[in-house]
Amino acid sequence: MSSSRRRSWSLRALALAATLSVGGCAAGGGLPIGGGPASQVAAPPSSAATSTCPTSQPPALAASQTRTVTITTAKGKIVIRIDASLAPIATGNFVALAACGYYNGVVFSRLVPGFVIQGGDGQYGRVGADGKLSAANQALMGSGDLGYTIADEPVTTNYVRGTVAMARTAQAHSQADQFFIVLDEAAAQSLSQANNYAILGKVSTGMDVVDAIAALPNSGDPDYAALNPVPMTSVTVGP
Repeated sequence: MSSSRRRSWSLRALALAATLSVGGCAAGGGLPIGGGPASQVAAPPSSAATSTCPTSQPPALAASQTRTVTITTAKGKIVIRIDASLAPIATGNFVALAACGYYNGVVFSRLVPGFVIQGGDGQYGRVGADGKLSAANQALMGSGDLGYTIADEPVTTNYVRGTVAMARTAQAHSQADQFFIVLDEAAAQSLSQANNYAILGKVSTGMDVVDAIAALPNSGDPDYAALNPVPMTSVTVGP
C-alpha cells in the first residue's frame, strides 16, 4: 500500500473514532473498514475456481431467500445463516463470491478483541499454495481491489453478537469483498448507532471458533492487524 493510501486509511479510522467507542475506548481503528477499488491492483487469485467469480455487482438475492455459508478454518467451522431480506444486494454479492471460491485461502486480517473480526480481502490477504501469507501480501493487506463495488442498502435491524456484515470505507457504495463478525453486545450497540454496514445474516454455529480467532495476537491500535492470520480453508454455500 502506498504511503498516501496508508494516511487516508488512518484518517478514515480516526474520523470514525470520533463517533464510535466501545467500553470507553476509541474503536475507530478497529472499525470495519475496507472495500473499494485501490490504486494498486494485484494479479487475480490463482485458484481456477475463481474464474467464474463476478466482475461487477452480481444479481441480488430475492428477499425471501436464505443460504447457509460454511467457513472452514484450522480453528473449526463457522456456519452463517444468510438472510436476503436484510440486504438483497449485499447477500447476493457475498453468496456469489463464496460460491465461486473467491474466499478460499483468504484470511481474517483484522482482530479487534471485544469488537469484531474482519476478513475477505481476497486480492492481498490470500494464503498461497504453501499455506503461508507472503510478507509482501501481508504488507498490502486491506488495500485490495475486487474490481467493483456494490450499492449501499438501508440497515433495517440491529447488530447483535454473531451478526455478519459488510465492511466499507467512509465513502458511499464502497462495499466489496470484506466482511466482519460482531463479537459482543457492546460492539453491536456501537455499530447500531452508526447503522451503515449492510447486514448479511448471523453465525448460527461456531461463535466459539470466532472467539478463538479473535483471541489470537494482533498489532494493536490503530490497525489491529492479525499477526498470524487464520485463513478460510474453504467457504461453501448450501441451502
